[in-house]
Amino acid sequence: MSRIGKKPISVPNGVKVALRDHEVSVAGPKGSLAWDYPDGITVEYDAGASVIQVTRATDAKRDRAMHGLTRALINNMVIGVSQGFERRLEIYGTGYSCKLQGSQLYLNIGYMGRGLNAPAQFVIDVPKGLVVEVEVPAARGDSEPAKLVVRGPDKQQVGEFSAELRGLRPPEPYQGKGVRYAGEHVRRKQGKAFGSGGA
Repeated sequence: MSRIGKKPISVPNGVKVALRDHEVSVAGPKGSLAWDYPDGITVEYDAGASVIQVTRATDAKRDRAMHGLTRALINNMVIGVSQGFERRLEIYGTGYSCKLQGSQLYLNIGYMGRGLNAPAQFVIDVPKGLVVEVEVPAARGDSEPAKLVVRGPDKQQVGEFSAELRGLRPPEPYQGKGVRYAGEHVRRKQGKAFGSGGA
């Protein structure tokens, strides 16, 4: 048995689970999610014990792989709708800033603007199901970054959108300017030293 797959998933109070055909759907205070699990895997919900059990039909290589994966993804769904997931981002660079207007995120991260009256260098639509909160709108120098948080019930969606924002300007190694995850270590390089050589 898969060590991960055989572990029962505890369903907290306030989370509703529904199984139909090969679809598992969960709903809670943070939202609702649904997913079609693969063939060869069985998902059962014991409402009395408030646990979900995942089993596999055979010990074939594919079924063994899908067993643990299915359990992990359903567990993430339960955590997502009950507690939610978040990814914190920091923006380093003098003059760099971020702001939220409606469902659009405006980022100024050091690139040449699109004109004198351009609101920002990047205007990104926040995907449905995600919430972006700007905690610190503008960076001050190289030590006080702008800060924002991406939240949502879908762990994969939170991670993908955060990676998309970071990819707009990954931190560069000399001054550390750019978008990085909170707590991310950026390896710094020493700049070139120019010396005068004798003839």
